[in-house]
Amino acid sequence: MNKDEVIKEENPVLKSIVDRSGSRPEVDSLVEGPVILIEKSSVFVDLSPFGTGIIYGREFINAKDIIKKISLGDIIKAKIVDVENENGYIELSLKEAKQALAWSEAEKAIKAKIALDLEVKDANKGGLILEWQGIQGFLPASQLKADHYPRVLDSDKDKILKELKKLVGQRISVMIISTLPKEGKLIFSEKDNNPEEKKEILSKYNVGDSLDCIVAGIVDFGVFLKLEDGLEGLVHISELDWGLVEDPRMMFKVGDTVKAKVIEIKDGKISLSIKALKENPWKEFEGKLKKGDIIKGVVIKYNKHGALVSIKEGVAGLVHNSTFSSETKLRETLELGKNYNFQITLFEPKDQKMTLVYLE
Repeated sequence: MNKDEVIKEENPVLKSIVDRSGSRPEVDSLVEGPVILIEKSSVFVDLSPFGTGIIYGREFINAKDIIKKISLGDIIKAKIVDVENENGYIELSLKEAKQALAWSEAEKAIKAKIALDLEVKDANKGGLILEWQGIQGFLPASQLKADHYPRVLDSDKDKILKELKKLVGQRISVMIISTLPKEGKLIFSEKDNNPEEKKEILSKYNVGDSLDCIVAGIVDFGVFLKLEDGLEGLVHISELDWGLVEDPRMMFKVGDTVKAKVIEIKDGKISLSIKALKENPWKEFEGKLKKGDIIKGVVIKYNKHGALVSIKEGVAGLVHNSTFSSETKLRETLELGKNYNFQITLFEPKDQKMTLVYLE
């Protein structure tokens, strides 16, 4: 087994590390090489045969804590953010590479059921906030052991929060039970889950089931619903409603009773959807709209890719930055809350996909 094969075998995330004998590395690839020069605001890495990598500017500042521990000759792993800058160097990010490796370690910790001793950083009405390897995580109250679970007779949310706050600063033993890399979040559990017992509980549920649930926790990336004692499911923010959801807290409160549909049961976890029990607004346009059609829409949000344009509540398409001379130009031209004419360049209602171009 050669060096690259060993690296890939030891860490699946590093499968994106370029084969030294292969093609030139691409943006977002993980690469490695020896440090050949450390300056006041730059670090240079030998990435032969492709050239020299550089960590500087914002990437240098973001990784200062890591760079302090680096010496000449150290082999470091980094993520490519630009394959060739104006000076001919391959721009690298140490911080992003460290995060990618941390997600891989988190997945390993889940499979191995590794116990972690972590400090409680904060609390909200739904549970506790923890941190592991620089990644923030959430421990739902329902996943606390009996001696830590807030015993409040009248289920008063403020009293529950007061009890949970008492745990801030304490160290507790937890396990990672789920990762949400896109949201930059981990989900923890303090319970000693009996795999056979949990398997038996999950066997009562099937994909497609419609359930009455109670909101147990609300976070930026979705809502945790209590199905029964000791079992919760996550409704990701993308499954809350057909329309754009900016903040789940504006839609739900802890203790609310809601209906949800089981959409996946995998690896001991249940994924739920609230919007699946609502009428799909995209169906209205099946067979009625197609590529090339001109429609009127309202700009509802900007994101890093461009602007989201709604033609009906729950039906929105993207106007990409590339259709303008710059992102700034797009935002100057398309104002939030205003209606404009657009031409459809892609329309796939079954997958809820639509792209548009602005018509002057």
